[in-house]
Amino acid sequence: MDPDIVSSLLTHGLARLKSEFSALPPAHSEGGVRSEDIPAMAAVLDETAHRLGNNYPYFHPLYAGQMLKPPHPIARAAYAMASWLNPNNHALDGGRASSAMEIEAIREIAAMFGWQEHLGHLTSGGTFANLEALWVAGQLAPGKTILASDQAHYTHSRISAVLKLPFRGVPTDRQGRMDFNALERALSGGDIGTVVVTLGTTALGAVDPLGQILALRDRYGFRVHVDAAYGGYFRLASNLEPDAARAFARISDADSIVVDPHKHGLQPYGCGCILFRDPAIGRFYKHDSPYTYFTSSELHLGEISLECSRAGASAVALWATQRLLPLIQGGDFSEGLDRSIQVARTLYAKIASDPRFIPGPEPQLDILTWAVHAPTLNESSRLAQHVFDRAAGQDLHLALVQLPVAFFQSPTDPRFWPSAPGDSQVTCLRSVLMKPEHLTWTDEIWNRLDRAAHSFSSL
Repeated sequence: MDPDIVSSLLTHGLARLKSEFSALPPAHSEGGVRSEDIPAMAAVLDETAHRLGNNYPYFHPLYAGQMLKPPHPIARAAYAMASWLNPNNHALDGGRASSAMEIEAIREIAAMFGWQEHLGHLTSGGTFANLEALWVAGQLAPGKTILASDQAHYTHSRISAVLKLPFRGVPTDRQGRMDFNALERALSGGDIGTVVVTLGTTALGAVDPLGQILALRDRYGFRVHVDAAYGGYFRLASNLEPDAARAFARISDADSIVVDPHKHGLQPYGCGCILFRDPAIGRFYKHDSPYTYFTSSELHLGEISLECSRAGASAVALWATQRLLPLIQGGDFSEGLDRSIQVARTLYAKIASDPRFIPGPEPQLDILTWAVHAPTLNESSRLAQHVFDRAAGQDLHLALVQLPVAFFQSPTDPRFWPSAPGDSQVTCLRSVLMKPEHLTWTDEIWNRLDRAAHSFSSL
């Protein structure tokens, strides 16, 4: 992270932005700030910076824990520049330029998924984007059940409860993907309105078999919603393993898609995106406002969104980033995704060959999970916490996750807790290797993990 780069870009951009309004008569509109207030403001910012220092270094390659990826400098600068105007993309009155930029940016994301016609907009994040998708599903199939895998994001069951729609989980296979046979059994009851297909689960990075699920849609007539909040941008990756590649190749056949630009899209929080294949879905959003939508006959984004006020700065930052880094295969942006997959595979191979560790499912994207080899689940969980703490003491920041022991058991290798029921849970280590620069830090990450796991026998 180089604040000087962002500061320089922002200074340049603000000068140009102010010139766009130079015809206006001079006016003081800085919130009543006086020159004598500046030292106090600087002191408050010093204190703010100090408080912010009590964070993990999310921007650094040694942070390899949760899904936290630093925004690109162009996104930071564009967001800060737009916040000087503070546009609101609910209506053209509040965000005329930023609304146009949002529409253009959304069009580019839809094209990444193979859609020319679509209805879509940005949201405050993946949770609200998924809520809109399931809300529409409920409008189309009132009272029908929502299905998602038991490794899908927990918000799907919670959203279904908010919408008063029945929800059921579908078991997964040993790789964390929705089990096809279990899904077909669930569908045979005939009460299923929507199946949520996860392309990139948050715990394992697993990719559900979208192509097979779409074949069932033809037979059972349900709606397919793809939750690709974390994994969606991997549509552009060139080094996906075959099962994942086949799933992403079919994403254009989904009925709706969610992707989070604030994950792999290099954007500040919060920036989610919901897309519908059928633009006629907009009829469910129709509403009347006594004052909001009369300044233009063009589309107001508030007319196709459940949210009202939304930060136009998010759209500006996304537009600027995609202008610099187009969403195309073989470009700088997609090469970063390839690097993230590569580093996950490299570290997986090291973990799999180390007798101290038990690898989880082989990574399909850039999430890696592994347990600590120990005689019991309790001891393995305790040692995972130990490695987590010792790694953090070396500034290597990982994550802990509880997963079913079945993900670490193999019919061909009975060494790992063969008597433990498959639904038992074990605390294991997890790493999200979503920064492209992780690739050049692979050896350093491994060396620190090796030291953190040293001398288990002495504990």
